[in-house]
Amino acid sequence: MSVRQRRYSKEEMARRGQELYESGIRQEVEAGNEGKIVAIDIETGEFEVDETLMAATDRLFERRPDAQPWTIRIGHRAVYHFGSRSLKKN
Repeated sequence: MSVRQRRYSKEEMARRGQELYESGIRQEVEAGNEGKIVAIDIETGEFEVDETLMAATDRLFERRPDAQPWTIRIGHRAVYHFGSRSLKKN
């Protein structure tokens, strides 16, 4: 098994991934997939959608072994949410 190396900074990965997602992938995947994960190869724009991060990235690596994946949860701003959410009452 070969070790995959990231070729871009975290910031560059996020910039490219978000740009690809917003420029067309979102419209293709949003309907009926809210809450699922989309893994996007930031170099080719190819992507996979699945229930989990591992499943989506594994499927992407099956097609593109040298992929540089960026992931997002469909319908959300990030894959995971950390911390608690406080509800303010006015």
